[in-house]
Formats: sequence, C-alpha cells, structure tokens
Amino acid sequence: MEKFTKFTGIAAPMPLVNIDTDMIIPKIFLKTIKRSGLGVNLFDEMRYDREGNEIADFVLNKPQYREASILIAGDNFGCGSSREHAPWALADFGIKVIVSTSFADIFFNNSFKNGMLPIVLPQEQVDILMKDAEKGSNARMTVDLESQEITTSDGTVIKFDVDPFKKHCLLEGLDDIGLTLEKASAIDSFETQMAQARPWI
Repeated sequence: MEKFTKFTGIAAPMPLVNIDTDMIIPKIFLKTIKRSGLGVNLFDEMRYDREGNEIADFVLNKPQYREASILIAGDNFGCGSSREHAPWALADFGIKVIVSTSFADIFFNNSFKNGMLPIVLPQEQVDILMKDAEKGSNARMTVDLESQEITTSDGTVIKFDVDPFKKHCLLEGLDDIGLTLEKASAIDSFETQMAQARPWI
C-alpha cells in the first residue's frame, strides 16, 4: 500500500445522500477477487446508460472531473452491504480522499485498509468544500494527513480529526498484511522456539 502524506487533487462534488455500496459498484461486478480493474465500473449505473454509453451529466463523466481524486459527498456515504469491492473500485478509479458528514462503519474502516482517507466533517464545513469543488478542475484541494488539514483552492484551511492508529497506517503505507510483516522477526523467533520446545508439532 502506498504511503499517504500530503496530496493535492481535483475535488468532485457528489451531494447525493445515502450513496450505498451497490451504487458504488453494482453486484454484477462482485465476481472478481482482484482489486484492480473495477474503476471503470465505479458508479456504473449512474455513469452509463443501458447501452453502455456515458451519461453526460454524471459528475465523473464531465471533462473537468474525469481526473478527480477527491470526492465531496453527501451524508451516510458507503451505506448498504459490506462489500469490499466498493473501496476497491474507488481506489482503482484514483480516489484518494472522501469527505462526508458520515460514513457507514464497515466502508469507513475498509477505506483506510485500501489506502484511502475518509474524512468526517460537520455539514457547514462540507458545504464549504462542496462549493469549492463545484468550481471544476480549478478546484484543486490539498489534504495534509500529517497536519490534518484540508486547504481549498482559495486557501481556506479546514482541520479534521483522524484516529491515530489509522493515521499511522496510512502514513506508513501499512495494510493488515503490512502490519503483520512488521512483526516478522518476532514471529520467526516464536516459531523457532516452538519448533525446539515441541518438535513433534
């Protein structure tokens, strides 16, 4: 997993509330166990018509937001089923940061494990970011995880809270496997001791 320290990108406004995991990645795409390749089907039923053509007025299909890497979202983002494919699809598309007033718990935790930073802010601060995102590709925001600050395109700074352990994992690029590998020497030592003490196992 890549380290997340300080990131600047285009922010896309998605004010719709209760965006659930089936909207993020429909169930038809859940057959794969690979994390890559799902970005093209992100928000599939909102991005494409039944013939597979792009729906022009969907935000991520608009020219100014095709390279968006930050989502400013409505309340209760990531609700619904607990499918891990939802953060996989967002990350594969290139989303690094999602800002909302609230997230579903499982989606929230899965986002950190997949290298994304979900940020919870009060409605009035989300409104400031939403308005800034509506400026289009000029609305480049900077998210500094170390200092826990979002800086808008006009220089407004908004502080955010983040769990210290989750922050550490993002800053160091550690997913669950990475955290385990940090203890590799201790695990090897334990296995050596066990092999000597109980050679029959």
